[in-house]
Amino acid sequence: MNGRKLIYALVLVVSLVASGFLQNHLTRDRETLGLTRTAVISNAPPVLAFTTVALGGFRGLIANALWIRTSQLQEDGKYFEAVQLADWITTLQPHFTQVWLYQAWNMAYNISVKFPNPEDRWLWVQRGLELLRDRGLAYNPNQALMYRELAWFYQHKMGANLDDAHWLYKTEWAKMMNDVIPGGRPNYEELLKPSTPEAKARVQQLTQRFKLDPAMMKRVDETYGPLEWRLPETHAIYWGMMGVENSPAQDKMPLRRAIFQPMLTAFHRGKVVTNRFAQRIEVVPNLLMVTNASRAYEDAIKSEPEQAEHIARAHRNFIKDAVYFLYANNKTKEAEYWFRRVQELYGFGPQVGLTNRTMEEYALTRVQEDINETSRDRQTAILQGMISQAFYNYAVGEDDHAQGLERMAERIHANYAARTEHKSSIKRVELPPLGELKRNILLEMLRPDPEVSAEFQAALRSRLGLPADFGVPATNAVPAVPAQR
Repeated sequence: MNGRKLIYALVLVVSLVASGFLQNHLTRDRETLGLTRTAVISNAPPVLAFTTVALGGFRGLIANALWIRTSQLQEDGKYFEAVQLADWITTLQPHFTQVWLYQAWNMAYNISVKFPNPEDRWLWVQRGLELLRDRGLAYNPNQALMYRELAWFYQHKMGANLDDAHWLYKTEWAKMMNDVIPGGRPNYEELLKPSTPEAKARVQQLTQRFKLDPAMMKRVDETYGPLEWRLPETHAIYWGMMGVENSPAQDKMPLRRAIFQPMLTAFHRGKVVTNRFAQRIEVVPNLLMVTNASRAYEDAIKSEPEQAEHIARAHRNFIKDAVYFLYANNKTKEAEYWFRRVQELYGFGPQVGLTNRTMEEYALTRVQEDINETSRDRQTAILQGMISQAFYNYAVGEDDHAQGLERMAERIHANYAARTEHKSSIKRVELPPLGELKRNILLEMLRPDPEVSAEFQAALRSRLGLPADFGVPATNAVPAVPAQR
């Protein structure tokens, strides 16, 4: 009996020694594979620092139990309680990516729509953004999904028109950004080397409140700009590029999409104009984006050969849109260039959707197709182009053509309004007033520009009966556009 006990004791000792060696080996492997976190998190709040050290391995067990309960609350529609539990989980497991994503999505999408008041919705959308941007990324700076989700919030929740309160989101965001980036276009020399108290205060707001790095902003703008920083799509591009630079190589494809998809949106509606009647911003096509947006697609094609065919199809459709948008806005030379470019890259014929012999034939066919669509972006592009061409014809004395274009624009605007009148989404897809579109286009055509003939501007003012100072930046009060004859 004593011999048997001695054998048992020896086996126990050997097992303990062996387990010690194995435990050290397993710990090293877990750390190498990123399966465990043993270091104390720097700059963590006291509660988080305490839980990560004091609870040790039990943190995972507690977090699992809370996660199960959170899922049950989610299924029951008890979003507010789920938010509190999710906050506890992030405290226990700050490197648990999914709970950050879940909690932020819950705030921005599920809870926000529970409130009929747009201002209340905006508060919850902001909370979701801030959770990912300010807290989640601080603990997970190399997690591609965090960057992708943050970019998606900017692109989809704020930038798209699927939420009835989306105009409020855009307007409030534009106001916030305008305080730190007046006019939406930064002076990067001033941002990188602020010399005045005002400039230093703006840089502090950018870096501390919005977590934007001026040097990174400059690189993003040089790569994909000129970008309008008052629009959420620009911030989607920024965080997509941040993710590409900070995430593992195998996780970069969704982040590249987070760049070229909002680039497309920035082209379709990447320029800000102010609707002084509705007290909100309006967004119209930014035709300066074509070259860099195209390069974003081409970069993605080269970087992701397995997805090259799919991305190329999207790139082809983008260039075809560019031809149409440019022609509709009286930029025929640029439209001709991109019409040739799409043929060089993708060929000609029904298989690529190009059967017209000339660029003008193709663009006019697209206009005819889109007159009967309910796409706000396309309708805005058509109206802008027709109004611009109408004003050009007034300036050169072609009144009949100009009046015909104006009448066509009026019919398109009225036709669109009639087809969207009874839609539940009317607030999301309604067009700017025709008078406001005309005013903004006139201001653009008459602003001081060395590339625009002063003689042309004078002729346009004269033909439309406008005062000599109409469109001059120093003018405080801009008169309304007079009715055309």
